[in-house]
Amino acid sequence: MEYTAPKSRYDAMRYARCGNSGLLLPRLSLGLWHNFGSITPMETQKSILKAAFDNGITYFDIADNYGPPCGEAERNFGRIFREEFSACRDELLIATKAGYDMWPGPYGSYGSRKHLTAGIDASLKRLGLEYVDIFYHHRPDYETPLEETCDALTGIVRQGKALYIGLSNYRPEETRRAARLLRENHTPCVIHQPSYSMLDRWIEEGLDKVLLEEGIGSAVFKPLEQGLLTGRYLGGIPEDSRMVRDPRFLKQGALNEALLSKISALNRIAAGRGQSLAQMAIAWVLRNPCVTSALIGASRPSQIEENVRALDKLHFTQEELGAIEDVLAAKAKGKENA
Repeated sequence: MEYTAPKSRYDAMRYARCGNSGLLLPRLSLGLWHNFGSITPMETQKSILKAAFDNGITYFDIADNYGPPCGEAERNFGRIFREEFSACRDELLIATKAGYDMWPGPYGSYGSRKHLTAGIDASLKRLGLEYVDIFYHHRPDYETPLEETCDALTGIVRQGKALYIGLSNYRPEETRRAARLLRENHTPCVIHQPSYSMLDRWIEEGLDKVLLEEGIGSAVFKPLEQGLLTGRYLGGIPEDSRMVRDPRFLKQGALNEALLSKISALNRIAAGRGQSLAQMAIAWVLRNPCVTSALIGASRPSQIEENVRALDKLHFTQEELGAIEDVLAAKAKGKENA
């Protein structure tokens, strides 16, 4: 039986305008970077997607290289969409990306017209969709003229294969130049997807300013630093954690005494706010005016439900922000002295 979403699904979620576009994004979105490949049971994947939509999360973020193996997250999402969500297509924002290694040879990655054209076609086939709502260039290509990349992205929109164009992992001046080229093509960039968390603040070195000036929204990934900012690792490494189950991106060597001390201090601040550390970490990235949505991952539905409760308390006092800054500054100083 096809899944039926509850009528209350939009009651608690908050939505924000994505830059200068007409698009509204949920303040929390679901990323399929992990837990939607071959290593996760299909029923678990279905339960996570249902829990997200049950809570008003309408934006599902994928990329062609998500898995493992590459392409598997798109295939799995496509199957679940057909079985469970096809009646809800107009309520969903489905995004995918191209730009990382997908097939052998000189055309299997980066930002040429050849790669992006083949990439969107392959993604739509795996997803079983006629179009995606957002198509991102996943990373800048310093060998291909940016004009070619932007023209290829424009062509994808004009062919009806995507409704909106986004960029990911572009630095400030690259973003500004791409935004100008896309605007001249009458297919403006509406969204940028950078990493951002209390432990990874690079966007504050100029990208946030560019996004605000150019009228571009953002969906930031890794707001919980792949679980480090959930407090899960304060008592050791759980056997069911990402660090054990899928250590491709989060190695056990990432944990050290100094980092654990900082996470513990942040956890105490969160407790003083009446939040979990994960909830505070999400609220903290959403405090930045350039952030439209925080992309969360989940390995089980209960994590979705906990993270959505971050929206109950987005306000920070100056004292709380100062305490967080003191912890983060101490971490930075410790790295300099290492």
